[in-house]
Amino acid sequence: MSDQLTKKGKLYLIPSTLGEIPPLEVLPISIKRAIEDINIYIVENEKTARHFIKKISPRKSQPSLTMFALNKFTEVSEIPSFLNPCIEGHNVGILSEAGCPGIADPGASVVKIAHEKNIQVVPLVGPSSIILALMASGLNGQNFAFNGYLPIDGSERRKEIKKLERKSKEENQSQIFIETPYRNNKLLEELIKTVSGSTQICVACDITLTTEYIMTKSALEWKKEQVDLHKRPAIYILQA
Repeated sequence: MSDQLTKKGKLYLIPSTLGEIPPLEVLPISIKRAIEDINIYIVENEKTARHFIKKISPRKSQPSLTMFALNKFTEVSEIPSFLNPCIEGHNVGILSEAGCPGIADPGASVVKIAHEKNIQVVPLVGPSSIILALMASGLNGQNFAFNGYLPIDGSERRKEIKKLERKSKEENQSQIFIETPYRNNKLLEELIKTVSGSTQICVACDITLTTEYIMTKSALEWKKEQVDLHKRPAIYILQA
């Protein structure tokens, strides 16, 4: 490691919980240590970030914290300045709203800039709903793709579902995607109607919570199931 790198602060990627659960039930002690040592954060929402930090480290001085907001309202031109404290020798933490920073999360843009500025990036262990769902699905964990959100328009969404099903079959690849929680029931209904009856569908919602539900069935079998996914954070995995 070069002298230039060691003089700079590091950028820590700090996972959070996937819902309301005592943090240290799913997060390792390294998260607590990092939060106790870091006073500068890049966050999506300052209120929820402060709440999370307080739960992890109740004695930490909240007034001593500096927070930069990274969300849809942030000007792209502002983002590089969030890493100025690292240049000055201070460690900075990125906190995701849920799960791991940089995975289906705006933190990736900061990490890219950190590499450009030769700032060491330190990923910490924590829950990723995408990875946990894949682990529990029984579907192909050797070859998979995360596709983010499907189109909102019904016709376009059905086309995308068929496209993902074809790709899954041709490449033996698990296709992972997500949906806005209030559209969950409609999406599962469309999946069942659109894909072949033998195509496997995994639904994983409320991961790590007491209401966790993870089930893999064929589309034909799903037609016989009744499950309410409304407003429950969910991951979907499809494999033909």
